[in-house]
Amino acid sequence: MNLDLDPAALAFRDEVREWLAANVPTPIPEGAEALRAWERRLADARLAVVSWPERYGGRAAPPLHALLFEEEYHAAGAPARIGQNGLFLLAPTLLAHGTQEQRDRILPPMARADEVWAQAWSEPEAGSDLAAIRSRARRTEGGWLLSGQKTWSSRAVVADRAFGLFRSDPGAERHRGLTYLMFGLRAPGVTVRPIRQLDGEPGFAEIFLDDVFVPDADVIGEPGDGWRVAMSTAGHERGLTLRSPGRFMAAARRLVALWQEHGDPALRDRVADAWIGAQAYRMHAFAALDRPPSGSDASLTKLFWSELDVALHETALDVLGPRAETEAAWTGGYLFSLAGPIYAGTNEIQRGIVATRVLGLPR
Repeated sequence: MNLDLDPAALAFRDEVREWLAANVPTPIPEGAEALRAWERRLADARLAVVSWPERYGGRAAPPLHALLFEEEYHAAGAPARIGQNGLFLLAPTLLAHGTQEQRDRILPPMARADEVWAQAWSEPEAGSDLAAIRSRARRTEGGWLLSGQKTWSSRAVVADRAFGLFRSDPGAERHRGLTYLMFGLRAPGVTVRPIRQLDGEPGFAEIFLDDVFVPDADVIGEPGDGWRVAMSTAGHERGLTLRSPGRFMAAARRLVALWQEHGDPALRDRVADAWIGAQAYRMHAFAALDRPPSGSDASLTKLFWSELDVALHETALDVLGPRAETEAAWTGGYLFSLAGPIYAGTNEIQRGIVATRVLGLPR
């Protein structure tokens, strides 16, 4: 594999690096409106969605450029992407399974954070076992009526719309009779109830739906074929799209600098392991550019990055020792890393997929 960047890639990387150096705000903005404003600045520079078609605000750039953008973005310490559920999960799903009308209507405002999207999949008794969902989509004239409850809906407190899976044929087998739908979070019949986390922030919410009307135009794929479409989204959530190598490379560089400043020689090997893991993930990403994605690949990837994230942050806290109590960036990062083995399908589920579909072991 040739890791030397061609002139076009080098020029793009340098452009991104220079733009971020000149535009990343200090301090990093907080609050939904400030983060939306940041997204619009990215969009004005045509950097919000570099790999998307130009008609939707992108540059039609190759996947390599998208990886390079992520590396530079995280290295610059730029703000978290408020629209990441839409940008990294729903958008690739629409590009693969949506209609032209849906893409034309939904992607441009998504790119500018004029519409922020929440993920509405999990339910009180359906987490990693997504096929156990009970929320209903009932046929009505011109569309569907949604009813039920979704929980752990990321960004639902600040989002405008949501995408989710609903049971449209209660008599069908578990993985059949499901329909993938989009709906407004301010539509009649929708109630959003924030879920406060340990840090006091409402990063998630419950969504209650009481006969919420959704037109046929907001079905992604065919009615009843939602599981297949949802697995496309899940592949992006577990794989490189949502958790790019740039995120871990930036954290690993910070860890190395931290150890060099405070370092206990006994922790040297753990620091080196974290740095090597981040580099290995980057190499995996480059290799993945030349092969079609698969569900089992996404499961392997998710296992790797989620366990790397926990180990990296645990090492940082051990380097800091008692000082960790005053280092909000590292302690906050550690708390967030603990969610990695849970969301996008628990790591226990992913190991089952790898065992049966990659290693060929019996169930």
